[in-house]
Amino acid sequence: MFLLLPNTQTTRFEERDAPLFQQFMEQYSPGTEVIVRNAEGDPDKQQDQVNDAITQGASAIVLVSADANLASGSLALAEQAQVPVVLYDHDAKDGTAAAQVVFDSREVGKEQGDRAAELISAMPDGVVKVARIKGNPGEYGTEQYQLGQDEALQPLIDSGRVEVVCDQNITNWDPVEGQSFMEDCLTSNDNDIDLVVSMNDGLAGAAIAALTTQNLQGVVPVTGGQDANVEALQYIIQGYQDNTVFKDLSQEADAAAQIVAALVAGDEVPADLINGTVDNGAMEVPAAFLSVENVTIDNIQDVVDADTWTWDEICQGIESTDLCAANL
Repeated sequence: MFLLLPNTQTTRFEERDAPLFQQFMEQYSPGTEVIVRNAEGDPDKQQDQVNDAITQGASAIVLVSADANLASGSLALAEQAQVPVVLYDHDAKDGTAAAQVVFDSREVGKEQGDRAAELISAMPDGVVKVARIKGNPGEYGTEQYQLGQDEALQPLIDSGRVEVVCDQNITNWDPVEGQSFMEDCLTSNDNDIDLVVSMNDGLAGAAIAALTTQNLQGVVPVTGGQDANVEALQYIIQGYQDNTVFKDLSQEADAAAQIVAALVAGDEVPADLINGTVDNGAMEVPAAFLSVENVTIDNIQDVVDADTWTWDEICQGIESTDLCAANL
């Protein structure tokens, strides 16, 4: 079977998801070979990889779409060849899939929005100028993150407490494009920004890079990360990033492996794993929604306890910070 990854910019897929999924597949379907390919951000390349997987006799495909809006051709190829597709993390629109495994995207956005609102409430009276840097346009996840964020942020915008001075979706979550957007935002506002609300750790890091060029890192809070990348945790410890939404990737890889193992064996998707659906425009895809947790400097230990990173890994290069000194 094939695990098809979307890009190299979102580092978690290569560094964490792929090895975890391979480990769980060995547990649930011993002897099933897992071949990993990366589309490097190119939907056409990913469709070629789907076609190649089918040609090589794939028993199943786990697809992390490079672009949800351009994935219908890949889904059509797999359906025609009767190769089951399990969507992993990203959605894929306008086609058939056996199941989707995803963290509860709206809850991710709600955690992000609630934390941003908490920071805003602690700021001095007056208008809070906010820059919003959002994910790939049209993706299910991006749309759900915004809905979740807006539960807390929209009332603040409507009341006049918050003014959104910059707001942009970033194609394919590209940090390079994200940094460019933030640099332009800072320039157009004469650096007068009070808060950055992002949607994942890559974009939070892009915002921090832009702030660093103006010596504003740690001065302007950056919130709304997700994935608990080691770089994000380091930024949190250093005071450059406020939070990240922790998604225990071992849970996601575990659920996906259980589903794929069942499909490879000719069985149905395990009903006990499915707790909702995702509308991809062609069907209601059976979904396994997983829980999330907001992480700030106060509870990084939870990430360590989940065996995601060790303190040695988190603190590499920042050993002298107070938190690292206390945990090494």
